[in-house]
Amino acid sequence: MKILCVADTQDPLVYSNSIKQRFSDIDIILGAGDLPLDYYGFIVSSLNKPLLFIFGNHNLNDLSIYKREYQNHFQGDLHGCNEYERCGAIFTGGRVVKVNRLLIAGLGGCMRYNDGLNQYTDFGMWLAVLKLVPRLLWNRLVRGRFLDVMLTHAPPRGIHEGDDRCHRGFASFLWLIKTFKPKLFIHGHTHLYSNTESRESLCYSTRVINAYSHVVLDFEET
Repeated sequence: MKILCVADTQDPLVYSNSIKQRFSDIDIILGAGDLPLDYYGFIVSSLNKPLLFIFGNHNLNDLSIYKREYQNHFQGDLHGCNEYERCGAIFTGGRVVKVNRLLIAGLGGCMRYNDGLNQYTDFGMWLAVLKLVPRLLWNRLVRGRFLDVMLTHAPPRGIHEGDDRCHRGFASFLWLIKTFKPKLFIHGHTHLYSNTESRESLCYSTRVINAYSHVVLDFEET
């Protein structure tokens, strides 16, 4: 299975008339945040494949569609939408979903740095992680595994994180990786400015991938 991951910036290689030819073998798309829904809509309509996404700390005008606590900040267009879908893309923030036989969980946002929207303290993200646990345990009982892919905006603590508070990773993500052993942990948020910067690291048995711009991954199903 091939997965196209996108995050943070609209890549001209993706946002292109040649997208169908360049990514013809893609099975699923994951959006790791800070991208407008129209960009996701272009990808979905071009490739006709499922796209799952979470929000980061930018491009939040449509956040209120999916998270009721933000409806006083923005007034998103709800016409033609259900609770989790818009532009053909599936919001997976705070949820665990099964798509194309993959078990995928999502947690958006970043470390709180200016009291903006979709920002969390360490404690707040721990609470968000713990809310996923009942469904992960159910997956293990019914499907024989907890999780295949974890999709976040911020990185885990100490992996691909930046020096400033905004780009600091979450310790709770390390616990999630160690405990529930997803094969892939996909995040965005940390920009890559050269080909020499590391995009992939190994944490326990989990591949941690920075999806900045775009990256195509091979996933071996079990």
